[in-house]
Amino acid sequence: MFKGFKEFIMRGNVIDLAVAVVIGAAFTAVVTALVTNIFNPLIAAIFNVETLSTAMTIPLRSGENPPVLALGAVLAALINFVLIAAVVYFVFVLPINRLKKAQARRRDEGVPAAVVDDPTTELDMLTEIRDLLAKNAIAPAQGTPALSTKH
Repeated sequence: MFKGFKEFIMRGNVIDLAVAVVIGAAFTAVVTALVTNIFNPLIAAIFNVETLSTAMTIPLRSGENPPVLALGAVLAALINFVLIAAVVYFVFVLPINRLKKAQARRRDEGVPAAVVDDPTTELDMLTEIRDLLAKNAIAPAQGTPALSTKH
């Protein structure tokens, strides 16, 4: 059970998704601030109300404190959605699609994506590190005190 969970977590898609969620949350704060502080006041000024959430309200019955349909609040949410969707499209989707098309074009033309003459594996790298450490681990010369952590 844990092995399957570990494989799931170690997939690149899960990490990419986590990064996307964090970036999305941070970006949502920016777009919300933009909508709240720029678009809402402009639209509220057009309708001559204090905030967009109080614009275009329709009372459902007469009397004291009637329930109302707040169409202005819905409009604010729609503006927020459209702005987020536009930024996601133009900042993420469009450049990635262009990159994929360019890669496909190069692949179709027979241009290799990357040519590596001598691919180094992790085992090769670890072996090289071990050999370097062994080479630099020289025993202290006779008469020379060994390094100590005592003070």
